[in-house]
Amino acid sequence: MAARHENDPSSIVSILRIVSVHPKLVQPQRVLTLSNLDRQCPKLMHLVFFYNNLPHQTLKDLSLNSVFSNLKSGLEETLTLWYPGAGRLRPNQSDGKLNLWCSNQGAVLAEAETPLKISQLGNLSEYNEFFEKLVYEPACDGNFSNMPLIVAQVTKFGCGGYSIGIGTSHSLFDGPATYDFLYAWASNSEIVKRRRNGELPKPVHERGILQISNSSLNAQKGRAMAIDHLYQLIMQATSGQKGFPMQIGVGGGLSNQNKCVLKTYHLSGVMIDDLKRKHFSMQRGSIPFSTFEVLAAHLWKARTKALGVRKEKLVCLQFAVDIRSKMIPSLPNGFSGNAYVLASIMMSVGELEQASHESIIEKIREAKNNVNHGYVKAYIDALEGPQASSLPPLKELTLVSDWTRMPFHNIEFFHGKATSACPLATPIPQVAYFMQSPIDNFGVDVRIGLEAETLSAFTQGFLSRG
Repeated sequence: MAARHENDPSSIVSILRIVSVHPKLVQPQRVLTLSNLDRQCPKLMHLVFFYNNLPHQTLKDLSLNSVFSNLKSGLEETLTLWYPGAGRLRPNQSDGKLNLWCSNQGAVLAEAETPLKISQLGNLSEYNEFFEKLVYEPACDGNFSNMPLIVAQVTKFGCGGYSIGIGTSHSLFDGPATYDFLYAWASNSEIVKRRRNGELPKPVHERGILQISNSSLNAQKGRAMAIDHLYQLIMQATSGQKGFPMQIGVGGGLSNQNKCVLKTYHLSGVMIDDLKRKHFSMQRGSIPFSTFEVLAAHLWKARTKALGVRKEKLVCLQFAVDIRSKMIPSLPNGFSGNAYVLASIMMSVGELEQASHESIIEKIREAKNNVNHGYVKAYIDALEGPQASSLPPLKELTLVSDWTRMPFHNIEFFHGKATSACPLATPIPQVAYFMQSPIDNFGVDVRIGLEAETLSAFTQGFLSRG
């Protein structure tokens, strides 16, 4: 979409009303103790859903008022089970650590409209600054404990289509839990009446085994390679400097970072198959490589080359691993907290250039298999102490998060899937997100933040499948 001036009437989004939404059945107030994984990133993560493929009769029968009312009543019902979403974060007075006060203060829902047509936004999978106007930003008075943990805005476009922009605190839910919450909310809203199959997910909010004291698990602890590798990268970056100016804040965000361009690459199922055939021999009886493994290896090579890191430097690939089944005992079904840690592999740039995709994937699998109960506890222990957020971006560090098992575009707030579910800028924009394509069941959309001067080189290397 062409850049629009702030005074251009067609770019105006008018907020019509803002309401607080509380659980339909009020829950007793209580403090929910968070794990160190929850405390790493308390910021809101935003997604914008677009629905511009509604049947003509549906559009005639809908009004913005009825959509807003149904979303509000559906959220009230959903918050009865997902009641922490109506609470607030606040620090523990004894140690300053963030916990969740289940206070029933409410989520926030806004109603808005714009004369703009959704078709004027262009490719909905590509980040657009206009999307920022489609999510509600609560006023910040400097008191972190007053910030709502769930915010949403429904906007009606001039064409009759809708967007729903939703922000959820990462301290509240991780990706799978966010998906379950949104699925439940969409099901409870019934903007368009339809039959639902199966029961709605029932959340488990207690953090349980992720809070077990360190002293009781010393014998079970392993090493968190992701933390060790991150320290090595920082030591490499600061070698030759006086002092140690950088602090580690794993997942806490980055400061002093250059402006990133958010770019989405669509890899069709055919392109992914071509990539696999080019780099991997598929002998009978061999274990097939997953799409995630293939794309992660390919992206690491392409990004490192595009950034021009010197051959003698160490570079690292880190990727999120779901630990729900890794713990002893396993986390319960419906666990709603953060249940991901980073796995990691490291080598020099020279080694990475010479390594085959197949050998990199073997290292990815090894790192993934090393994530066990002891690894998780060591990882959580490493996050103890004051949280820092002053780690500048490291071009030697490539971060990947797999969202393909969370197809957010399948959330049916209206009848049918969303045309697109686009994430906005995240606390660490350099992370590469692998998302299921809404237009190709076997395709993957890769969203990554890149500095403008490296965009062309990365695009050429990544799409060349070389």
